[in-house]
Amino acid sequence: MIEPVQIIEESESKMSIKWSNGTETRYSAAQLRRSCPCAQCVDEWTGKKTLEDRNIPDDITISSTSIVGRYALNFHFSDGHDTGIFSFEYLRKMSV
Repeated sequence: MIEPVQIIEESESKMSIKWSNGTETRYSAAQLRRSCPCAQCVDEWTGKKTLEDRNIPDDITISSTSIVGRYALNFHFSDGHDTGIFSFEYLRKMSV
């Protein structure tokens, strides 16, 4: 399994993850917020995204980042949203 070896908060709006296979993935705060997998942003029953990308401003920032166990990250965004748990597997899939 490919795991993160380094999580880098480059700025309030950019972060990157270096993975155990030697690759590095960069993410913007807007990209992460628009991809939030929480029940407020994705219908729990159908899996259909309910969040409208256009409702998330390009200049949104990440206020803080927390590690969830050994499997995920949680982001606190400047719009107050903080319920998404981004598994490392999910973050890897976002990079493809």
